[in-house]
Parts: sequence; C-alpha cells; structure tokens
Amino acid sequence: MDSPVRPAFHGFEQIPLKEYAEKAYLDYSMYVVLDRALPFLGDGLKPVQRRIIYSMSELGLSSSSKPKKSARTVGDVIGKFHPHGDSACYEAMVLMAQPFSYRYPLIDGQGNFGSSDDPKSFAAMRYTESKLTPIAEVLLGELGQGTVDWDPNFDGTLEEPTWLPARLPHLLLNGTTGIAVGMATDVPPHNLREVVNATVHLLDNPKATTQELCEFLPAPDYPTEAEIISPRRDLLSIYETGNGSVRARGVYKKEGANIVITALPHQVSPSKVIEQIAAQMRNKKLPWLEDVRDESDHANPTRIVLITRSSRVDAEQLMGHLFATTDIERTFRVNFNVIGLNGRPQVKSLRAFLTEWLQFRTDTVTRRLKYRLARVERRLHLLDGLLTAFLNLDEVIRIIRSEDEPKPVLIARFDLSEEQAEYILETKLRQLARLEEMRIREEQDKLDAERDRLIATLGSPTKLKRLIRDELIADAAKFGDDRRSPLVERESAQALSETELAPSEPMTVILSEKGWIRAAKGHDVNAETMSYREGDKLLAVTNARSNQQVAFLGSDGRAFSTVVHSLPSARGNGEPLTGRFTPAAGTTFQALVAGEPATPVVLLTSHGYGFVTRFENLLSRQKAGKSMLNLTPQAKVLTPIAVNASESAETLRLAVVTTAGHLLVYPLSELPELDKGKGNKLIEIPKAKLGTEQVVAAAVLSAGNKLLVQSGARTMTLTVADLNDYVGKRASRGGLLPRGWQKVDGLSVA
Repeated sequence: MDSPVRPAFHGFEQIPLKEYAEKAYLDYSMYVVLDRALPFLGDGLKPVQRRIIYSMSELGLSSSSKPKKSARTVGDVIGKFHPHGDSACYEAMVLMAQPFSYRYPLIDGQGNFGSSDDPKSFAAMRYTESKLTPIAEVLLGELGQGTVDWDPNFDGTLEEPTWLPARLPHLLLNGTTGIAVGMATDVPPHNLREVVNATVHLLDNPKATTQELCEFLPAPDYPTEAEIISPRRDLLSIYETGNGSVRARGVYKKEGANIVITALPHQVSPSKVIEQIAAQMRNKKLPWLEDVRDESDHANPTRIVLITRSSRVDAEQLMGHLFATTDIERTFRVNFNVIGLNGRPQVKSLRAFLTEWLQFRTDTVTRRLKYRLARVERRLHLLDGLLTAFLNLDEVIRIIRSEDEPKPVLIARFDLSEEQAEYILETKLRQLARLEEMRIREEQDKLDAERDRLIATLGSPTKLKRLIRDELIADAAKFGDDRRSPLVERESAQALSETELAPSEPMTVILSEKGWIRAAKGHDVNAETMSYREGDKLLAVTNARSNQQVAFLGSDGRAFSTVVHSLPSARGNGEPLTGRFTPAAGTTFQALVAGEPATPVVLLTSHGYGFVTRFENLLSRQKAGKSMLNLTPQAKVLTPIAVNASESAETLRLAVVTTAGHLLVYPLSELPELDKGKGNKLIEIPKAKLGTEQVVAAAVLSAGNKLLVQSGARTMTLTVADLNDYVGKRASRGGLLPRGWQKVDGLSVA
C-alpha cells in the first residue's frame, strides 16, 4: 500500500494574515507596556532606567567614587543589557541627572546636562561624566542580599536584576511619564518626607483612608518653586481615583514699577514664556508692557523681568491675563497607571499604590532577612568546624599530612559536614595556627544573638513592621528635604479682553463718507479741517476712550464693532472699514457711536422710527455684523445718540426735528428700550410728505440744557422756556420752527 503524500516543507509556516497580524501586534503591545513605557510599582523604574542604574553600580560609579565618561556607561548598558539606540539610552540617563526634571536626581552629572530653558541642549556623551548620587543607595543598597530575582540578559551571557530592592516608594518621589500602546502614565513627583509620613501612617493603620493619607501627602512636589493652585478637593479626587490634573502657577514679585517672574511651572521653558509674551506685545495685545527681558543666571535660574509703561499698571490684573494666556500657569495631567506586583498595568489610587508597595517592601525585607539568616547559620556551621579543628589542631595537621584524601577522614574522625571539612582544608595553616578559641567563641556569640533576632523578626509581623518603619524614617531623615512647590489655593486665571488690556486714553474716531476710518488722540480734534482722500469728506465723528469699542451702523441696519485702540492713526487717511468687516454688497457705513457696554443709546432712522438700547447690543465679533435696525424702504440710519447712564430717563428729553422744520420735544422715557428691531414712531410725518419730509436730527436734553438749531452757517438757541412751545406727546406733529429756520441741518446741546 502506498504511503500518503505529505506536503513539502519549505522552511516556513503558513498561517492566515489575520492571525499573524493580531499576534504580532499584541506581542509588540505587551513589549511596549511591560518592557519600555510603564514603570514597575516596586522600584518605580522603567527597564532602561533600571539597567542604567545597575550598570553604573557594576562599574563602581558610586557617589563616593570618581565619575567616568557617560559614553562608558552607555556602552555598557546597550552592550550588555539594553540593545537599543545609544542616543535614546543617553537621553534617559541625562533625564535622571537633571535637577529641574527629577525631584531627587539619581545621577550626578558633570558637564553640560542641559538647562531648564532647553532640557535637550545637553552635550554629547563623549564630553560629559557621571556617577550615582547618594540617594541611589536607596535603590541599590540591598541588591546583593538575595532580595531580587535575576533574569538572563538579551543574549543569555549575563544576568540582570528583574527589579531593584527600593527602600522607598521611588515612583512617587521622582514620578514618570510614558506612552504605551493604548495606555499612558503620568505620575507626578512628591516630597520624600511627605511620602514616608503617608507610608508609615498606612503601615501603622492598614485601614486608613485616602483622605487620611492626604493629610500627610497633600499634593505633588515639583522641582520648582511654582505654586500648586488646585483646590484641595481636586487633589483628593486625584489620589482617590488615580486620575486628574494639577494646576501650577509661576511666582512673581514687584520691583519698583517692574514685575519679576521668579519661578515657572515644572518643565516650562523661560524662553518659550518670553516668546509668548513678546508675541502678544507684537500683536498689540499687551499695551501695558514696554519690554520683557530674560535676566536668568546661575544665581537666579528663573528671572523674567516685565518692564511696564507706568507704575500705575495693575500687576495682579496683568499677571492674571498672562497666567491665562501663557505657560506661566500650566495644567499637568495625572495618571497613576503602573505595573503592579502581579505584572499587569493598572490605574491605582494612592491607598492602593502604597498598600501594594508596602507588600513589595515586606517581601523584600523578608527575603533580605532570610538571606542573612542563611548566611549567619552557614557561618556558625563553619565556625563549629573551625573550633573543632582548633581544639584538635595536632590531629588535624597529622591527618592532612598523612592522608591522601584527608577530607573523608576528617569528616569521619570529627563528625564534620562536607562543607566544614572543605572550609578547614581551604584555611591556611598559618591562619589556623593563629586561631584562638576566645575569638571563635566571641564571633559565635554575636552570630547566635543575630540569628535569634532574625528568627524573632521573621516570626513576628509586628517586629517586621517596626523594622520597615524604622528604615523608612531613617531614610527620610537622611535624604528628605522641605517642600519646594507651595500649596496656595487660587481660582484659575481669566484672560482679559482687548478692551480691558488697552490703556484708557481720550480718542476721536473719524469716519469718512467712503467708509475710511481712523482715530486721533484727544477730544479736541477738529475733524472738519483734516485732510481726506480725493473725492472723500467727513461723514461722522465721535469721542471715545482707547479701551472702548466703537460701533458702526450700515445702510442695511446691521451693526459692526471694533476696539478703538486698534484703529489706524489719524496722521494718515486711515483704512477702509471693508478691510475689517464684510458687509453685504452695496452696503455703506452711515453712522458710528462709542461708549461703555451699559451706556444707553438712542437709535433712529430718517423715517422717524427709533428706540433705546444698550451699547453692548451693538457689539459683534462677526465680520458680517449683526442685525440691529429694521429699516423701512428708502430709510437712512441717523447718528445714534449716546445717553449719560447716570441720569434717569424721566429727567431726560428727546428733541426730534424734520426737514420741514417740525420740532417735537418729549420725555425720553416714552421711547421703548429694545435689543433690536424697528422701534416706535418718534414724530408724526404725514404719509403724503414721507418722500420729501424726513427726520434730519435728534438730541437728548438734560434738565436746564439749551437746544442749538443749526441752519446753514446760522445757529439759533432755544432755552428751556422756548422749548415749551414744542413739547408734545411722542409720535405727534410737534411745533413749527420760526420762518427762516425751517431748513434744519442739525441739532446740538449746550
């Protein structure tokens, strides 16, 4: 019978693309999560950081030794344990040496390791030297005491520690950031003393709540003097959930008329802040500032001087604006996503984090004590053999000299173990001859006492806790320092509007008939005598302040607005409003008015309709403006009248005059206040005369004011008594002006 035909094997396996892609992506994802991006909760290090620290310890680069070239360390790391790019490895090493990046630097760098202004401006690794800092002892001090597991390196020729036996919750001390596949981590740095206090409290009170722990560990502590301004409830929420954000704000002080910024939030570059401020100054959004200077040096790492235009500048208001618009105030994301003792990434609350770390520390200390107990018992065992050899020295020497295989003879003769016999044989005769029974017994007594202590500690959870507690407190006393980032609860800053930022100076806004706009300083400007473009002339003028807005009304009744200080100077012809706004085709600008947002404004049309509105209703951020006045066909927009807001509408009177000389005066309170619309009839104009008779002007009179009627080059003054002849009800015909004054060009108040 023929055997079945088997398919030929070509040295590769065929699997569906879907399965291959899925497996490859998952393998890559797990590699990035576990071996690159996320830190281990126990020692708080990523693999590359752990390998750098371990390699430096193997090179003998302790804090008390001479530093070596950084290239030497990087070469060892990538050659023995971390087969990746040297630049990435060196950058990770530099980060651990930067005091402005790490709250407690693990590496003491000599040479250019970057600056807070540009953290990546460090010199090449062939130029710099480095060694470990004293606090690195917290990570390495117990490494050779049986406290960690060891794994083969990438090529199986060496072994490296799976983790480091940290004596403190290092991840909370220096924090970390990382981006993995589908997840990220952002753990802020904290103060060592506060971390230890919270850890000790949880050790003594295992049922302590996160709120209780936050009494000892209230907030992150960045390596900068910038204030942490987040509310206490927000900080508590971060530690309860493991997620949230922290707001940090720079610190400033007044020096004469100038403002000096002395501290910036973590990882904020002074040059970037200066660039942000300078950009606002170029765009005329910071008229209060004359200049900004960087006076930072070694003595003052952060010193940004804001030179103000006047000593009357409100520093608090100005800095509030800069807090909101620059990196002087910054938000930091917090995400306690770490690899736990079970080898899985998880977002942990502060209580869960410290509880798990205490378990890690308990396991580490237990392994250290067991390792030491085994060493003590082995030494006692060997000392027993040495004591036997000393007491029978002549017999031991005889056996060694006469026997070909002395070890089994010694074991049989003195009831020794193989290890004891080997140790006796390896001991030099000269040393053995000098041994004294007293010294051996003294060492035995010390080791017996140590063994009893170790056994007692291992057998008592209370004693084990006390040992961990004492070690934590000792490290806090040795390496701890005061908080750097002060906790000051403040409201988030708000940016100022252009109106609030601009200085308040008197300005005269001038609009020409062809829609060209400009502004002159002062209120004593004669717009009539100013030069205009050929074929153009004055249309309207209004007094304003530089920090106010000015509104324009188009022939279609739409309102447009802009800030007065942004208008071009009156030294030239100005600029067309069509460059700022986009009115409908065929629309012309017919009137303008300026004032404060709450200022009452009377809007009226040539067909005799109008209403009162607040100036803020005329303001629009849209280039196309906003609908304001509903115009009847052929009606024109007349010059709006800004009313003194301090006077009551009951004491004010409105005077309206038509081209036919009809003048009507009545209380302004009879006119409705609207946000927009057509308004009410101001004065009666017969329908038959609507095409030829129109409203030409209006004025608002206070008590005691006189009304000036302009007719050509002549002006007639109407006193309060004279005006009684023209008083009537709104929408009535009013009185007829005297013969010769019935062709009115305008009204004004004196």
